[in-house]
Amino acid sequence: MTPALTALPLVIRREQPEDGPAIERLHARAFGPGRFARTAYRLREGTAPLAELCLTALVGTYLVGSVRVGPAEAEGGCLLVLGPLTVDPSFSDRGIGTALMRASLDAARASGHRVVVLVGDAPYYRRFGFAPVPPGRLVLPGPVDPARFLWLELVDGAASVLSGGIRPIRQTPQLDGAGSQRTLD
Repeated sequence: MTPALTALPLVIRREQPEDGPAIERLHARAFGPGRFARTAYRLREGTAPLAELCLTALVGTYLVGSVRVGPAEAEGGCLLVLGPLTVDPSFSDRGIGTALMRASLDAARASGHRVVVLVGDAPYYRRFGFAPVPPGRLVLPGPVDPARFLWLELVDGAASVLSGGIRPIRQTPQLDGAGSQRTLD
């Protein structure tokens, strides 16, 4: 029997800049090198995640989980792209992914976001309110099993205005007052 979440000294907190290398190692362990070829990765490529919605789970000082959320748009407005949600395989089935999801979705609601999409396992994400995107309603930048393309309205009726191709919102380089390039947040 797997120990309950309450048996772990788990801390959920915002992702910190220094967490990046540990998160990348976690993604490599959980998803392998094939993760870069997936359609969901295309939605995140070149887009900075939204810091206020990206969380990590720690047991002591060991990073055991992470969830990232980034910005995207479709005809009718902006939306969030959730993923990846990652838990260290040696800490699976202990409620860490559930805790990360709930905290991230609560933060998205509190920040006024309206719709979240993801590509994932429908039976897992259904518990958070996700449902399949109606066929043809939104289009991803690559192939995906339609049963795994899911959305969640954080505000009732918010998805009714969205349609068409989903595009990541990329940050554009700007010049600061000294003529140096910087990235807008």
